Amino acid sequence: MSTIPVRVLGGPTAVIEYGGLRLLTDPTFDAPGDYPRPGGPTLTKTAPSQVAPAELGPIDAVLLSHDEHADNLDDSGRALLADVPLTLTTPGGADRLGGTARPLPPWTSVRLDRPDGGTLTVTGAPALHGPDDVEGVEEITGEVIGFVLTSDDLPTVYVSGDNASLTLVGEIAERFGPVDTAVLFAGAPRFPVLFDGAPLVLDSAQAAEAARILGARRVVAAHCDSWAHFTEGREEFAAAFRKAGLDDRIEVVV
Repeated sequence: MSTIPVRVLGGPTAVIEYGGLRLLTDPTFDAPGDYPRPGGPTLTKTAPSQVAPAELGPIDAVLLSHDEHADNLDDSGRALLADVPLTLTTPGGADRLGGTARPLPPWTSVRLDRPDGGTLTVTGAPALHGPDDVEGVEEITGEVIGFVLTSDDLPTVYVSGDNASLTLVGEIAERFGPVDTAVLFAGAPRFPVLFDGAPLVLDSAQAAEAARILGARRVVAAHCDSWAHFTEGREEFAAAFRKAGLDDRIEVVV
């Protein structure tokens, strides 16, 4: 089976090459520093992206999990969207961004033409930016979306976005599992003032469980560096897969 190229550039930003198309997740290219958020905690970026936007090359579409937080879409990322033919994101995000942004609610799909004459289907995957067992998460942290990439002759790819719900991962697995490659946003971001400090995105142990639920052959770690509120990094991610006994049957890319 062919391996889908995925390059993580820092934080949640990655380039996925699928069927001749180049897809970019959650573009964040601003310099390290403090990024205040109106009505919310200040986010502190601790490391730069591996590349600048000008070094990316052509991007066919952006897969944007949400537009409301600087660690998923920053000023440089917003500027980049103007040069991309299509941005798929939440309905609210599409309204706020305008331009080429298009809403992709959960379980809806968009087909993109591939250079070879085939098509790529992008399906919105439900996501929850906070703990499963708390009421009103979306009202506090906002609407988010993940993505499933499918094509007749290519392996399935799942991009989680800022999701912390294993219940939703189970629903995705029921429809699309087993997936070949899971790009899992992790890092266990926490704020003591939100949900008693529960992770707002998967922690490393949850990422390992998500991979098991999905039946993933390969897992790519994203969203687990470059921000101060991420409480776990790539070492914890890899260690969780070893502890779960999954590293011998799942390729873990950290």
